[in-house]
Amino acid sequence: MTRRAASADPRETDDGSGAVRRLAPHARRFLARRSGVLVRLALWSLAETGQAFLVGQGVARAVDQGFLAGDTRRGLLWLTVALVAVLLGAPVIRGVFAELAGLTEPLRDGLVRHAVDRSLGSAAAGGPGGTDRAAVSRLTNQVEIARDSFAGLVLTLRSFVFTAAGALLGLLSLHPSLLVVVLPPLSLGMGLFLVTLRPMAAAQRRALAADEALGDHAARSRAALRDLTACGTGPAAARRGAELIEDAAAAARVLAGWAAVRTAALGVAGHLPVLVLLLAVPWLRGRGVTAGALLGAFTYLVQSLLPALHTLMTALGAAGSRLLVVLDRIIGPERPERTRAAEPERAGGPGSVRAPAATRTEPALAAAPRPAPGAGGWAVTARATAAIPGPGDDAPDLGGRPADRARTAAVELRSVTLSYGVRAEPVLDSLDLCVAPGEHLAVVGPSGIGKSTLTRLVAGTLAPSGGEVRVDGREVTGRPPAELAALRVLVPQEAYVFSGTLSDNLTYLGPGASRADLDAAVDALGLWPLVERLGGLDAPVRPAELSHGERQLVALTRAWVSPASLLLLDEATCHLDPAAEARAEEALARRPGTLLVVAHRLSSAVRADRVLVLDGTDAVCGTHDEVLDRSPLYRDLTGHWQGGPARRR
Repeated sequence: MTRRAASADPRETDDGSGAVRRLAPHARRFLARRSGVLVRLALWSLAETGQAFLVGQGVARAVDQGFLAGDTRRGLLWLTVALVAVLLGAPVIRGVFAELAGLTEPLRDGLVRHAVDRSLGSAAAGGPGGTDRAAVSRLTNQVEIARDSFAGLVLTLRSFVFTAAGALLGLLSLHPSLLVVVLPPLSLGMGLFLVTLRPMAAAQRRALAADEALGDHAARSRAALRDLTACGTGPAAARRGAELIEDAAAAARVLAGWAAVRTAALGVAGHLPVLVLLLAVPWLRGRGVTAGALLGAFTYLVQSLLPALHTLMTALGAAGSRLLVVLDRIIGPERPERTRAAEPERAGGPGSVRAPAATRTEPALAAAPRPAPGAGGWAVTARATAAIPGPGDDAPDLGGRPADRARTAAVELRSVTLSYGVRAEPVLDSLDLCVAPGEHLAVVGPSGIGKSTLTRLVAGTLAPSGGEVRVDGREVTGRPPAELAALRVLVPQEAYVFSGTLSDNLTYLGPGASRADLDAAVDALGLWPLVERLGGLDAPVRPAELSHGERQLVALTRAWVSPASLLLLDEATCHLDPAAEARAEEALARRPGTLLVVAHRLSSAVRADRVLVLDGTDAVCGTHDEVLDRSPLYRDLTGHWQGGPARRR
């Protein structure tokens, strides 16, 4: 099995230097166009430099020139200066935020435009299924992450630069020896932190890639559990999941290790300068550093320099890394996995959990060559036709019922394609199908392959993306509901029963039905036990008091009473036991008209005149024995239904 690392995007192992090189030209152009905003932001930040300088100076001079000199008034005056400097920080921050919007909002707008342009370009260049599925994430979550991270990074970087400048100037003005003591441990912590940036960025990329791969595999597997069971690929998918979990855990451990190193760097830079300054007090006093200067130095460290440094290191390690990764994903080169990650699974390799969505047909009765992949592509399909005799032909007997000599098909699909989006993969692709009047057709296939979609198309509740759907010779797309109700009845899996009498429920689709018609329907569908329990056909019905199976029997009886000639059952018997299901389907098959059933059990397919297998690669149509011989998927599903391997008859 091919491991993900063998085909991963090189950016997942990038240490950050590649992303910096790719993004640097964009960053320079962006900032160059906003030089005025940067100048105004710097002017507001200069006030922050003065604020940091005055706070330490106020404390030092209050001690040396005020309290220690016996001049309390002067000491209080200098403390007032320090307090005013702190209070002036509020309007400074307000001005900074006002100018910050001139950087962050244009960045957000530019990223949105770039993401939209890339997505539209990818969709215009690709075929069906080629659309960029990550576009929504980039337009919402990733753009907001970039905007917020950029704003936080600008704020912290600006604050550190100008606050550090004010604090270092203050230390120098108090006594040059203070810089000799403070700068080495400060530089050591900063250097240790900077060393961790690149490996930390690479670890974050690997952790993000491993998490995305695991989440994608889990989502695909959850959506295809029935397919995995039917095709016997569950163990391979489980092994692949275990490998992805191992990769994610390893990436998380590496990331945690570098996070520990970064925490140590924060400790060195945030606490070691204060400790060294305390240890150096005797040496500093010997060199003429006053008590006020020492208190001023501690004020610079604790109130200005170290908080700004801590905030900067935290922002660079978190917001900076996120910003680098997200910007590279939005405006960097296309990621290979967006367009090719699913190809190994589509090829049907071990652990495959995704079935291709394009559905095509084989001839149902006559052998016809299947189109070669190179000759027109898989979208060109043969027609699966029922035997509808022409004039003078002997009509076949389908399932023992009198043959219908009418040439008009009960259901006809002409090159029908359905996809939920302009560039989305089609659920049905160029499907041709013809069902004869009076025929009983069962539709089978894996979950999510398009069986319910097919019934909705035939019922006229869903319009195809291309092609025509006809019922009794009339196109159903766009037809008014009243006309559709006269043509067909669709019974979904969740049966609808409303409050009222049982008779009202049964005659809802056939208001002209007589009591004799109701009695015949109730007898045919085996509904008498429920009728007797409720107290007769005119007894009130409370839907909440009926079981799922009883609701389905009511809906099936209602369909039997309907005058429509076509019945569509979308797993409408799934809550019935096998005996009740067999009785209901046999009764509906004896009813005049055509029956199309989405099969829930193998017995439903065996009872039908023909079986249509939708497998995402070819749609095979024929009798049970014919399809069993021609369709590997049908043999797998038959074996799954029977609890063992299917046998060819």
